[in-house]
Parts: sequence; C-alpha cells; structure tokens
Amino acid sequence: MSGVWVYSIISVLAVSLISLIGLLTFSIKADKLNKILIYLISFSAGTLFADAFLHLLPGIAKNGITTGISFSILLGIVIFFSIEKFVHWQHCHMPITKTHVHDFAIMNLVGDGFHNFLDGLIIGASYLVSIPAGIATTLAVLIHEIPQEIGDFGVLLHGGYSKKKALIMNFISALVAIIGTISALLLGKYLSGIETIITAIAIGGFIYIAGSDLIPELHKDFSAKKSIIQLICFILGIILIGALLFLE
Repeated sequence: MSGVWVYSIISVLAVSLISLIGLLTFSIKADKLNKILIYLISFSAGTLFADAFLHLLPGIAKNGITTGISFSILLGIVIFFSIEKFVHWQHCHMPITKTHVHDFAIMNLVGDGFHNFLDGLIIGASYLVSIPAGIATTLAVLIHEIPQEIGDFGVLLHGGYSKKKALIMNFISALVAIIGTISALLLGKYLSGIETIITAIAIGGFIYIAGSDLIPELHKDFSAKKSIIQLICFILGIILIGALLFLE
C-alpha cells in the first residue's frame, strides 16, 4: 500500500506542475502556439479514450459491467458536463483594468480547482486498481492538462490578472489535485470498493472531455493535411496508452 501512496503523490505532483507551463508561452507567438496545441489536443483525445477503454474499464469490470458501473460512468459524464456549464455560465461585460479582475476569471479558478480535485481523485483511485492503470491514467491526465492549463492561463490574463499572479493562482488551483488524491487513497482504505465507483466516474469524465471538448476542436479545420496529422496524433495517443498494457 505504501507503494501506491508514493506513486500517487509523485504522479499528482507531476500533473500539478503542468500548471506552470504558462511560462513557456511567453516566448511563443500565439499563432505558432495554436498550431502546436491542435495536434496536442488530438494526441490528448486519443490518450483519454484509450485510458478509459483499455485500462480503467477492464480494471473495474473483471466480473462484467454491472448496472452500478454503468450508472457511475453516466454520473461521471453528468459531473463533468455540470462543471463545464458552471464555468461557462459566468459572464462579465465590464472593461478589463489593472485593478479589476473579472468574475469569470475567479469562477474559472473555482471550476478548475474542482476539476483538479477530480483529477487527483481519479489518479488516486486508478492506482488502487493497479499500478499500471495509475501510470496510464497519470499520463492521460498529464497530456490533457497541457492544453487545458495553457487555456486557463490565457483566461486569467484576459480576466485582468498579471502574468505573475496568473501563474501563482493557476498553480494553487492545480495543487487542489493533491487533496483529491489523498481523499481517494483514504476512502479506498476505509470504504471497500469505493475505487470502482470513482474509477467509473473517471471513465465517464474522460469520455465526456475527449468526445465533447477535444474532438469538436479538431473539426474546426477541415484541411486535408491538418486532418491527416490530427488523425495520426490521435492514433499515437491510443498507441502510447495501449503500449502500457505490457506493464500489466
């Protein structure tokens, strides 16, 4: 069990550090960054789908997919749908000034903090299923967090935060994931079978994020060359997570 804790904490710390990726955007022009991100989004979608179907689902459905697992997956979709709606409901039409931080930036931090808590919960629960499942989930979350954190950093800047404060606030929000991981490990210790429910919710969340958030972004550009590269990146994401099956 101590190994699970070590793996989990190291993994969630690595994912949390991704929030500082905003530093790299200072020296990259917006148009170049967007070109890179679209392929990273393709890769991320592949890793999320692959982790959900190749690692997490087989890990909790060894005795078959029960109604409880199915409902928990649907609950995951509802939860992540609700988080997204909560963030998007917040609007502000006041002009941006150095002394005024828009409400939508604060709400983005709150929503992102809850999202990070769930990420930590998912990482901890996946390690309770198995070490390889935990590693695969950590990779999938980490890859997904790169474009996510760059986007969050941009939202904070647009909302009136300075670059320094945006980085600090984004990092603090990311650290909430540690609480999620510790919560999952403690719940797994005292509540038998809780990792199955949390993991099923994670599956629903991964399917929702990949299918509702990431895939639609890829359909905004229909040029043949870019579409082919996106497809290749998507398949490479699946192959990467699939290759981790050899660890099991």
